[in-house]
Amino acid sequence: MQPLQTLLVVDDDLDIRDALQDVFELEGYAVLLAADGLEALAHLRQVESMPDLILLDLMMPRMDGFAFREALRHDTSFSRIPVLVASADLDVQGAAEGLGVAGWLRKPLDLSELLNAVKRLSHLPN
Repeated sequence: MQPLQTLLVVDDDLDIRDALQDVFELEGYAVLLAADGLEALAHLRQVESMPDLILLDLMMPRMDGFAFREALRHDTSFSRIPVLVASADLDVQGAAEGLGVAGWLRKPLDLSELLNAVKRLSHLPN
């Protein structure tokens, strides 16, 4: 049996985190949750194996998605994890391109578009 793909969902909205966890677990993924970049970095430093994909909101308190992505890029342990940005920012594409991420989606999320992107990106070699 193939091991589960693991996703790290980083979003300050509890309802979004819970909904995404439910959706991804129904699709057969293991899910880690973080409310902001600081919590996500703490998770990454504690897990035995890295997630296969990070789904990242950009606007969050304490450490936003921009600062979190910059921290990932400067740590070789984390720099190869694909990141999918999800944001309500009108220029999410421009913001995502500046961050060097694997993909981007505009909120509110379209479920089939989200699942297709996650499936494609979570199977990239880390």
